[in-house]
Amino acid sequence: MRYELSDYEWTAIKPMLPNKPRGVRRVNDRRVLNGIFWVLRSGAPWRDLPEVYGPRTTCYNRFVRWRRAGVWDQIMDALAAGHDAAVQMIDTSVVRVHQHGACVADNNHQDMGRSRGGLTSKIHAVVDTNGLPVHLALTPGEAHDNRLCSVLLSALLPQTMLLADRGYDADWIRELARQQGAWANIPPKRNRKDPICFSPYLYRARNLIERFFNKIKQCRRVATRYDKLAANYLAFVKLASIRVWLRANESTP
Repeated sequence: MRYELSDYEWTAIKPMLPNKPRGVRRVNDRRVLNGIFWVLRSGAPWRDLPEVYGPRTTCYNRFVRWRRAGVWDQIMDALAAGHDAAVQMIDTSVVRVHQHGACVADNNHQDMGRSRGGLTSKIHAVVDTNGLPVHLALTPGEAHDNRLCSVLLSALLPQTMLLADRGYDADWIRELARQQGAWANIPPKRNRKDPICFSPYLYRARNLIERFFNKIKQCRRVATRYDKLAANYLAFVKLASIRVWLRANESTP
């Protein structure tokens, strides 16, 4: 069926899944993962999961249990460990919150923010030289783009070039990069008085992070937020990013 893991993807991800040598034999991991990826890609509710993937409660419970255990984070970190650090790009993308995800009490603690278009969330991402995701985070939609810079850019390597759009033109961000031996190539704001070094030619590579957002938003569960809990929605974002990594590695000769 569509959206299922290829043999290469399954071989790559299988060793990173939790091992359960004792107790009751666990339901087939590959079948459950295929069900989770089906929900991610199709955007359908869990109750509409095709029977071929087994009980929907099994897939949902496995998704939540492994999220709480940090499995998705561990897989993401393992795949991103060998990223190309010559260039790092940071940007954000706003996502509309569906009415099914908005009906939760005190949603201010679930990274939902009210803006002109209604309730929204904002995905913060850092990608490498090849446009592959390295760090991901979530904030309410009205939060400023540079709100999480100090966290997402805390591990820049020396000689790295940081690319970002004009919204990140702040002296403290440039200083943060400089302290780590990196160089921030960010276009200056129109009201900036002090001249800075900026290369429009190198800046052209920043389109790779825009293309990354386009890739993960092919997954309807990412393009629109249906999840009430921020942790579950961010887990889907990371699953989509894991798929981007797996497909990129599969296509590498």
